[in-house]
Amino acid sequence: MIVLGIETSCDETAAAVIEENNVLSSIISSQEVHAQFGGVVPELASRAHIRLIVPIVERALKQADKSLHEIDGFAVTYGPGLVGALLVGLNFVKGMVTATGKPFVGVNHIEGHIYGNILSQPKIEFPIIFLIVSGGHTQLVLMEDHLKYRIIGKTRDDAVGEAFDKGAKLLGLGYPGGPMIDKLAQKGDPDFVKFPRAMLKNAPFDFSYSGLKTSLLVYLKNISEEEKQKHLNDICASYQKAAVEVLIKKTLLAARKYKAKRIALAGGVAANSLLRSWLQKVCEQEGLELYLPELKYCTDNAAMIARVGLEYLKHGITSPLTLNAYPALKLKEAGK
Repeated sequence: MIVLGIETSCDETAAAVIEENNVLSSIISSQEVHAQFGGVVPELASRAHIRLIVPIVERALKQADKSLHEIDGFAVTYGPGLVGALLVGLNFVKGMVTATGKPFVGVNHIEGHIYGNILSQPKIEFPIIFLIVSGGHTQLVLMEDHLKYRIIGKTRDDAVGEAFDKGAKLLGLGYPGGPMIDKLAQKGDPDFVKFPRAMLKNAPFDFSYSGLKTSLLVYLKNISEEEKQKHLNDICASYQKAAVEVLIKKTLLAARKYKAKRIALAGGVAANSLLRSWLQKVCEQEGLELYLPELKYCTDNAAMIARVGLEYLKHGITSPLTLNAYPALKLKEAGK
């Protein structure tokens, strides 16, 4: 089965063509206009998607050497995300469905990140504890089989990606913040500052990063600009270690609790070098199998959306043309 996927949930316009687990093409256009504002501006994102979606889809089809009528089905993100951005991709796919008569399925963006990891694996076994880490989401999910999920932990405030972006803004590093903090942290002392780790004893699998961000704000207010610049690498390393350590501990705790022998990463923060290396080390120590996504499938892309769509379409699950965009869409748990 050949599936064309489209992703327009935030500030990447992306299209991809896959055949089973093989990616025939994956085209991504990132919108650089948002950097000057320190974050994504929804109206600018929507306008950019409108300009870009036709040439991006055309490039994806050309690179895959497929015509539109050779596509067996379509997949498109319908949430969560920016409602205006989501509507661009969703309505574009509805137009292609009307023109070709082929089926389509709306895909949850978070589910897409899960299958972005699966795209990277030659073989995968269940159950798996998925640590989903992105700009807007930090979740622990028990995946019992294809398309079957159980959410066991989530963030109570800021997601870890938000913590990196907001921390970078406080440090004057710009947007997006995660890659910048990661780069500087590699040259710093991770024990230079003792930032707090929110473990939430009454909710062992939930996350909270608002306190970490606040602690950085307080710390910076008590030092001079000269001292901040002198120890910028050390501050970044300490901040990153505090954020990642909580992720590691809670993920291992979940694996033990649910007797899962496999752990997987998903989402943009899955590209973080410390998270990947630290998790590899502890999984080796604990005798756990670790599924890491390729770096190109960590950030938003359409190949991951197409791969979820493939799974649904193979099960005969499709969406109606009345499907709407849902900016606060939740990951659907099995049996609910």
